[in-house]
Amino acid sequence: MRSHALALLLAGPALAAQRIARDAIQTICTKNNIITTDDFILYNNLWGEDYATSGSECTYLDYVKGNSISWQSSWTWAGGADYVKSYPNAVLNVGAKQLSSISSIPTKWSWSYIGSNLVADVSYDAFFSATDSTTAPHEYEVMVWLGVYGGIKPIGNENGPIASPTIGGQTWDLYKGPNDWTVFSFVARSNIENYSGDIMDFFNYLINNEGVSSSLYLQTLGAGTEPKTGSDAWFTVAPYEISINA
Repeated sequence: MRSHALALLLAGPALAAQRIARDAIQTICTKNNIITTDDFILYNNLWGEDYATSGSECTYLDYVKGNSISWQSSWTWAGGADYVKSYPNAVLNVGAKQLSSISSIPTKWSWSYIGSNLVADVSYDAFFSATDSTTAPHEYEVMVWLGVYGGIKPIGNENGPIASPTIGGQTWDLYKGPNDWTVFSFVARSNIENYSGDIMDFFNYLINNEGVSSSLYLQTLGAGTEPKTGSDAWFTVAPYEISINA
């Protein structure tokens, strides 16, 4: 699907939009639309669209089977350069899991980006709470950034990285900062468009080195992109695979 989509994009964004929308199993284009499958929830998630002076976004489900999903997102956002506009992402639909009960979270993710003047990241995004609920207040957010475009920076970047651990054979710069909760961001030093690893390795690093408790519950774990600004952007995921193992 990725090479096919790229050929369409080179033919022009309007043609690409028409063809990809026609080929998709389902399409969502509004703020809170979701696509629910047996194993995944796919979000368009325009949570920051009010910061934009103009723009739009649609997300397309191409394929899903078991723990594997392929999807795309198209967007254009202008204005509000300091703010993320959305997080189109796929979440494995398994409910809250206590960290101490998880042995591994193996994942593979192949993705690509095309567009003009992109300011965006490509990231895993996990939230944690003290109770067994996906809707409880967050204690921590942990991000793993596989892609950086246009110099986008993580929360806490003004203080520089607090560590540079090697995890899964890659060196990551780790940032820490406040939101309404504590945010940790592991940022790859160069883009990783074909990633294979164990997300539990990042959580274990924080348990062993940053005082995060293994009694916390993993509420959600998404994989997607955070755009700030850019035009004619096409983000393609083909495929994304993940499992959460006891």
